[in-house]
Amino acid sequence: MSPPLFSLPEARHRFTTSTREALNVKSIKPLLNAFNQIPGSENEKKCTLDQAFRVVVEEEIINKAPCENLLAIISLAINGVTEGICTASTPFVLLGDVLDCLPLDQCDRIFTFVEKNVATWKSNTFYSAGKNYLLRMCNDLLRRLSKSQNTVFCGRIQLFLARLFPLSEKSGLNLQSQFNLENVTVFNTNEHESTLGQKHTEEREEGMDVEEGEMGDDEAPTSCSIPIDYNLYRKFWSLQDYFRNPVQCYEKVSWKTFLKLMDLQLSDSNFRRHILLQYLILFQYLKGQVKFKSSNYVLTDEQSLWIEDTTKAVYQLLSENPPDGERFSKMVEHILNTEENWNSWKNEGCPSFVKERSQPEFQLGPPDSKPMRPVRKRPAPEDFLGKGPNKKILMGNEELTRLWNLCPDNMEACKSESREYMPTLEEFFEEAIEQADPENMVENKYKAVNNSNYGWRALRLLARRSPHFFQPTNQQFKSLPEYLENMVIKLAKELPPPSEEIKTGEDEDEEDNDALLKENNESPEVQRDKAMTGDQIEAVANRLGEQWKALAPYLEMKDADIRQIESDSEDMKMRAKQLLVAWQDQEGAHATPENLILALNKAGLGDLAESLSNDTESGS
Repeated sequence: MSPPLFSLPEARHRFTTSTREALNVKSIKPLLNAFNQIPGSENEKKCTLDQAFRVVVEEEIINKAPCENLLAIISLAINGVTEGICTASTPFVLLGDVLDCLPLDQCDRIFTFVEKNVATWKSNTFYSAGKNYLLRMCNDLLRRLSKSQNTVFCGRIQLFLARLFPLSEKSGLNLQSQFNLENVTVFNTNEHESTLGQKHTEEREEGMDVEEGEMGDDEAPTSCSIPIDYNLYRKFWSLQDYFRNPVQCYEKVSWKTFLKLMDLQLSDSNFRRHILLQYLILFQYLKGQVKFKSSNYVLTDEQSLWIEDTTKAVYQLLSENPPDGERFSKMVEHILNTEENWNSWKNEGCPSFVKERSQPEFQLGPPDSKPMRPVRKRPAPEDFLGKGPNKKILMGNEELTRLWNLCPDNMEACKSESREYMPTLEEFFEEAIEQADPENMVENKYKAVNNSNYGWRALRLLARRSPHFFQPTNQQFKSLPEYLENMVIKLAKELPPPSEEIKTGEDEDEEDNDALLKENNESPEVQRDKAMTGDQIEAVANRLGEQWKALAPYLEMKDADIRQIESDSEDMKMRAKQLLVAWQDQEGAHATPENLILALNKAGLGDLAESLSNDTESGS
């Protein structure tokens, strides 16, 4: 039994019904089921489904359905392309039908859908099939829109095209540098019909349109500083023909007109700015190298010199022309310089901006490929390498050369003591420690820790030079000054105070001598009752090393604190130091050598305990 044949009317009716069903359930499954059940080749079914989509869109437009219904059909067609049941151009054909039939206010809403799906149009599935449809659709819209009344819509279309097409798209580059010769400026060529010099006292007819650039009677100046006659009027507006087709400027006759009109001053500053800008664009074309320009179009030396001088004069006039003349002149100059780079890129055949990866020197290729020879590099000049008579490395700039040659060895320059900009903890916190002493009676608002700039630098210095910064603590601080105040108190315990410095000289006070003598005569028991100093903690940490974890439980350290110390550093000595510092923060005034010696003995570290005891006695 032969398979059933494909029937176009039946398939179209089936697809039309399935399309409406898919719109109701908001799913493409009804269309997929119909596509699989209808007999016939895949190409026949795709073309039939495309027709069914257009039939449904036509009915919706005739019934004046809302835009949401039309966009739902187009979205369904996009899903159909993705599923492979309709041709890739179908969504673009539907968009063209919709935009051709709807008024401009509804076209705005449809185009919003087009803008949002720009990523879809640029995908491999849709781009090749739809780019020409989208370009034609946008051009048709632009022809329907008014540039003066629908400015925003026109701009959106231009931006959409810029996002859709790559920069190297040939259709938008004008590779042959053709001119829009249809842009003809119409003016009165009959002197007898001219109304120049006559007073316009008659009133304008009601409903009469005024072209852009024209003035009403109430806006007309009462007097004109320039005598305007028909000869000036004709010559001035004839310049627009040369701006429209610059090729005429290579004829010798054309230059006389420019020479006579460059000295004229126009009353309207905006109009004068437009004319001067046209001159600059024209001059750039005449001087520039254009690939498709005829070899006969060459300027003489006299003409080139005149263009150069006149260009300077035009820029000077633009800078003097209000408003913001100086800024406008610089901006125009920058844009025209950029345009020269654009012209050079087009002259080179619009090469791709994407650089291909360079093949490796020893790349495995096909068996018949010849082995690549290694490229020999040219030796650099001796003067550049610093082997010349003056042994100076030249960096291409006098100041860079001077800076580079201050120190021939870069590593030695980096190790120089003059590059050590970070102060020590003693130097930086000396003032804060003095202010924290209650005996000095410094008010809180005058303390250095309340200065935000000082606080920021203090945090950076603590992060680099103090283990307290990374040590976890249970204390809660409400502000940065409060935290710094706490850190200053801890540092004051570790850092040697000025009173511990050895004093010399005959002018020492007798009270200082007595205090120093009393301190030195203290018994070892008294010394052991004092809190651990920073030097003592450093010495114990260096000896403790890998055994720090055995000591931790006897210093009443929690498991969480031990894990935190392990995650902070991999250096055993640093871990030992962090352990002792955490113990000191926890015990406060009770963090004495005597208590640490007891903990060391309990942990089975008797050698370290004896060593600490000997150090304490020798220090006393």
